Amino acid sequence: MTHSVLVTGGAGFIGSHVVRAFTGRGSSVTILDDLSSGKLANLPEGVTFVEDDIRSPSAARLVRDGAFDVICHLAAQIDVRKSVEDPAYDVAVNIGGSLNLLEAMRQSGKKKTRFIFSSTGGALYGDVEVLPTPEHFPKDPQSPYGNAKLSVELYLGYYARVHGLDTVALRYGNVYGPRQDSHGEAGVVAIFCERVLAGRKLTVFGDGKQTRDYVYVADVANANVLAATRQLPPAGPLDSRSFNIGTGVETTVIELAELIHEASGANPVIEHAPERAGEVRRSVLLASRAKEVLGWTPRMSIADGIAETFRWFADERDSVASTT
Repeated sequence: MTHSVLVTGGAGFIGSHVVRAFTGRGSSVTILDDLSSGKLANLPEGVTFVEDDIRSPSAARLVRDGAFDVICHLAAQIDVRKSVEDPAYDVAVNIGGSLNLLEAMRQSGKKKTRFIFSSTGGALYGDVEVLPTPEHFPKDPQSPYGNAKLSVELYLGYYARVHGLDTVALRYGNVYGPRQDSHGEAGVVAIFCERVLAGRKLTVFGDGKQTRDYVYVADVANANVLAATRQLPPAGPLDSRSFNIGTGVETTVIELAELIHEASGANPVIEHAPERAGEVRRSVLLASRAKEVLGWTPRMSIADGIAETFRWFADERDSVASTT
């Protein structure tokens, strides 16, 4: 079944994989991206690109007037550290931008358009004792970024229950894979790959024993496709239409560095830096509801995913070197 799909943030890391997942199934895809971090080079041929900010009136008009079956909302301020340093900006983009699009849907009466929100599992639950963590576990974000994502999920429930909009939230673990930005703070896998290739030290914050649920980006893209096509439960309380998208595998930063060592054959030096504010100690997600309702399971193991990602970064580096 083909769809007309709008992907906000579609020129970015995760968004570009979501775009390709839909175009690969014959869907017509429009991308809305301000290119603050996304790249046109990430996009396949045959898509429609609109350069705009999700907070703008013109972005709202695109949603209000466009004949989209599905809206995958990935455009966001994605850096936990930046949200700590500038929470007002995080709120403006992650809450304000999302509400701009939801209000446009409400005004247009688009009750058959499915709105898929890219939320977070890693930053939503906080430091918990129940691991892997299920969707219904109490929410205790440790950062403005997590607070904003939770706020948008609450608004999704409001717009679904009160205005009849078709909304769903996907709570990602730590997404990694090809095309991830290695120059920010959000993608430790990409940062480590680039540093190994450059012969530089790997910086580990704290003792390196903090854990995350690393989920491969192609698996995340597939979750978006399934969320667009599967029948969902009725709108209800928070968590009724929210799904963890993770592997259930807990990996420490030190173990991650070792996997990159194995993939690269290099033996990088690890240096430790102070812990970063706003980060949880352990995070791993229970994704059984995604399997039951969406039919989604992760296909890529962490070892294979890291190896694939490192090969992509190495190939990219070789490609740049050959043209200079």
